[in-house]
Amino acid sequence: MSSVLSPEMRRRAGGRDIRIVFDEATIAARVHALGQEITAAFPDGELLVLGLLKGSFIFLSDLVRQIDRPLHLDFLVASSYGSEQVSSGNVRLVYDPETPLEEKHLLIVEDIIDSGRTMKKMLALLATRRPASLAVCALLNKNLLPVPIPEVRWVGFPAPPAFLVGYGLDHVEDYRHLPFIGDLN
Repeated sequence: MSSVLSPEMRRRAGGRDIRIVFDEATIAARVHALGQEITAAFPDGELLVLGLLKGSFIFLSDLVRQIDRPLHLDFLVASSYGSEQVSSGNVRLVYDPETPLEEKHLLIVEDIIDSGRTMKKMLALLATRRPASLAVCALLNKNLLPVPIPEVRWVGFPAPPAFLVGYGLDHVEDYRHLPFIGDLN
């Protein structure tokens, strides 16, 4: 999908002409399907959904409302971008969940997997806490990894080679509020 912004969306985007890659309806349909798949994958046991902030917050909010079973929520905050458009490779853990993780099914919700460095660091950290299982649901995957991360069980969409914003994704904290995913360049 590729379309031009309406005047209202262009205003919301600060006057930028962002090319729409995934529109609201496409995202909503895929999030609903992901929720059904996750519900089926975790029929029993304690499910703890960990949102990797900040980028995943809108996706996380929509996704947990589509998971039809009891669950708990907590968050992780990591940073690897700063003000750049590419990951620096230096992952900083800013917030670590205080919720006990042992013997729980952990589902990490991520906005986009680029280099995979942040995700690998999070998975290694969480695995030491002896969860019953560990899985990842990412809204987008750029498929840049030479070897896929086995814990990435669900992906909303393959990401095109573009700098994507909207639906929680940002550039220097701008554009998160847009209801679609678009190409900033």
